[in-house]
Amino acid sequence: MQPKHNLEKLEKTATKLRLHVVNMVAPSGQGYVQQGLGAADLFASLYFAEATLDPANPDWPDRDRIFLTTAHNTAILYATLAERGYFATDRLDAYVADGSPLEINASERMGAVVEATCGSLGQGLSVAVGSAVAAKRQNRASRVYAILGDGEMQEGNVWEAAMFAGSAGIDNLCLIADCNFVQCEGPMNRVMSLDPLMNKMESFGFACQEVDGNDIGALLGAYDIARTATGKPSFIKANTVMGKGVASLEGLMFHQLRFPPEVAESARAELEAQL
Repeated sequence: MQPKHNLEKLEKTATKLRLHVVNMVAPSGQGYVQQGLGAADLFASLYFAEATLDPANPDWPDRDRIFLTTAHNTAILYATLAERGYFATDRLDAYVADGSPLEINASERMGAVVEATCGSLGQGLSVAVGSAVAAKRQNRASRVYAILGDGEMQEGNVWEAAMFAGSAGIDNLCLIADCNFVQCEGPMNRVMSLDPLMNKMESFGFACQEVDGNDIGALLGAYDIARTATGKPSFIKANTVMGKGVASLEGLMFHQLRFPPEVAESARAELEAQL
């Protein structure tokens, strides 16, 4: 159920995911392309190497659960699900089209491939915690992964869920913060800083690590360490660069990027050259 890939293959997979993101967002001319490009390494490492999944049987009871609680970052999610074999990649052409289940916010209209509708920021961790508790009570080996944005962690209900997870010692839970240091109103440190984030998570009872979220090898190592944690949930602070993989877009901190055709074509050509 869990494919084995070498690092080079995973990096190529991340590039394919980035190319899908560009192609999906280009027709509308705006969208969450920067977040998708930045998180591609995280998604490639998690879905293609770490998590135990079965695309042919998406509601397999013993699967690992992955919750994208920043549910608007769907371009990278749908690209990942398609490349992983959950559905044909040509379905990505219907991204955000009227009536399409590939909505801007991931929902259970997609079926079992989406574990929960998490459109309201901050609520997804609570659902993930509940899923992890259920797996323990059912004596399943399943692990639960929750991907949060750093802006999302400004929501108060994240901390209530984190407090419970740490207090209950839910060690089959791994919380991954995609930290790109921007939210819809601007840079994190100008709106409301999370620092000292690592100290906060440790005080809530999490086993904590901080890694380069665009380094697949570092991410895989962090997942390995998280799996050995006993009696504590795990927290991985994955620092990502918005627009990663496209030189002209890297580091441009736009929550929603205007994406004119000439920029999309340049990004597409650059990514295709990396394959």
